[in-house]
Amino acid sequence: MDRKLSQIFASLSHYVVTFLFFYRTTVFRTNTSYQRWDEARKNWGLNINRTRDLTRMANTYYDGTGISPEERADDLNHVALCTWAFVRSMKRHLSPEREDEADFKTELFEKLPPEQAKMIINAAHRPNRALQDLSYAIDDLPMHFLLKNEIQKSLTQFEDNLGSSERLLTSPVPLFYSRHLARFLAVWLLLLPLGMFDSFKGSWNHILIVPATIVISVMLFGIEEIGTQLEEPFTLLPMQAFCDKIYNWCMEITSWSPGDNGRPMKEPRAQDQFFTADPQINGAAAMNGAPSYQNNEPAPYQFNEPAPIAYDPSEAMGAAPEEAAPAPAAVDSNENVEPSQTDLNKMWANASMGRGGQ
Repeated sequence: MDRKLSQIFASLSHYVVTFLFFYRTTVFRTNTSYQRWDEARKNWGLNINRTRDLTRMANTYYDGTGISPEERADDLNHVALCTWAFVRSMKRHLSPEREDEADFKTELFEKLPPEQAKMIINAAHRPNRALQDLSYAIDDLPMHFLLKNEIQKSLTQFEDNLGSSERLLTSPVPLFYSRHLARFLAVWLLLLPLGMFDSFKGSWNHILIVPATIVISVMLFGIEEIGTQLEEPFTLLPMQAFCDKIYNWCMEITSWSPGDNGRPMKEPRAQDQFFTADPQINGAAAMNGAPSYQNNEPAPYQFNEPAPIAYDPSEAMGAAPEEAAPAPAAVDSNENVEPSQTDLNKMWANASMGRGGQ
């Protein structure tokens, strides 16, 4: 038995050497393809997280003072639809036209106002147009601009995810690399029966070479095909399912309102309100560099002119020496007391102006 195994390994020794090069090349190609798929999946995972976070912040920060429940529901519903429109436009942007164009137009006209749907469909870059509509919808919400800026940060993340996905779509693995790997694999498998000829001489007419070659070829070609499929991650990811989930989740979040869980919301305390109509709190905020607000309107800037500086003619540069400030009192030589810094400054000034050293 040991002798047969040694003969098998000896006959395959030259094939083992070539297989090491093939193995390293195949693993590198497969890992590169999987990294592309993993990055695409992370981009869509971030889209899912950000859409929910954006809708939650819009629902929480919405200032419903003086606004009817119907108007509030309409504003938040518009934000949710614009959020869905962006991810749906991104999905269409990353998919082949033949498999998604008709469904894309149908869904937009079903969920969005006709004018908005036409603007997105006719745009040269549809995700950018949908993202701009979402930015308009957020800016139109009744809330402070600092809170809007927090929500707008999610749109920056959307833009980054879109750019990363476009890079994966437009920069595939070089074609010559895939072709060279396929040629190397074909030649290697074609010559494999010759390398295994002596290993199966115990079988009738070396018949076992055929099933062995078939099994090895299926395994290796399968690995090569996996790398080829992973090169195009957007054909594998369930992007339509992601878009449908985002739509359902966003619409559900906007349907919630403060206090609907049975626990009434408390009025915010004065010390918790940075921007408020209270003059005392406004003054404290203004001291820290914040603008003052009265009735949601910015207060005019108050400019206080500095007080005039008193001018003493006796301290003029051209005054006589005897009219200048008196010299510092003499220090008793018996006392080991050093003059103060102020006295030293005056003595230096008098000396420099010719008034004597004292």
